[in-house]
Amino acid sequence: MANREYSFYPGCSSQKGATSSNYLTSVQSMCEELDITLNEIPDWNCCAASIGYGSGGVLPRLTLSARNIALSEEHNPGQDIVATCAACWLSTREASERFDQDKQLFAETNEALAEAGLTLKNDAPIKHMAEVLIQDVGYDEIQSKVKKPLEGVKIAGYVGCQTNRPFGIAGESYENPKYLDKLVETLGADAIPEYEKKVQCCGGALAFSEPEKSQEMIKGIIEAAYDNGADMIVTPCPLCQANTEIYQDQINERYGTKFNMPIVYYSTLMSVAFGRSAKDAALDGQVIPAKKLEDIAAK
Repeated sequence: MANREYSFYPGCSSQKGATSSNYLTSVQSMCEELDITLNEIPDWNCCAASIGYGSGGVLPRLTLSARNIALSEEHNPGQDIVATCAACWLSTREASERFDQDKQLFAETNEALAEAGLTLKNDAPIKHMAEVLIQDVGYDEIQSKVKKPLEGVKIAGYVGCQTNRPFGIAGESYENPKYLDKLVETLGADAIPEYEKKVQCCGGALAFSEPEKSQEMIKGIIEAAYDNGADMIVTPCPLCQANTEIYQDQINERYGTKFNMPIVYYSTLMSVAFGRSAKDAALDGQVIPAKKLEDIAAK
């Protein structure tokens, strides 16, 4: 199996020491087993996924993503840019596509970048790690790496919004994307293809501004997983993971529910299935422990 190299954009939430640093840990373990090398973009910056839409303006927001692309082209030439954060991937890919479609915007962005000694060519493909796994690696190769099948674990695949629209994963339905279900089955666990909340929004930043609305949305996501007999939920998005995990206590208090549903990343599942330790799979970063995965990792 040939080594694959990518220019890696960790993003703010998934970087070391941040709220989703366990995501980064499990991704690194997963990539080691798949012989994937992630070359971090030097001096990368925030993609402006949230605050950039407030009052900063279109050009400054897109220029932040352009700077990351330009740095990647300079330091990791010829490599596809890969993000693990759904928002980072969405922002960077949107910027790249808009530069292709709007030559004046592209020129203005390069004028801004020139002040920092950078030039954007905009010829690097932008991928989410899920695309790398599905399109570049493939399910067969992933399955060949499984040492500890996740037998007896029933997992609901929660795709969320940002890895689904507007771009989505090539060949997948917007209403019923199946790649997480296929991945779960590839790792030896039981998928729930009929899980009806797999593309439900988690409320995003409403968790801060209008928590009651966000928590109502999260309640539906978790409730549907329980209704389908899930032992845990898997997601590709740091914000989805955070919102659906850390607010369960508040939802229980608000609605009288008794939720205690582990929410894990696909990379956590893969690391465990590939035979890595609980620490390598970042299971110690769970707010709600994924005991069934811990038990498999300990075998």
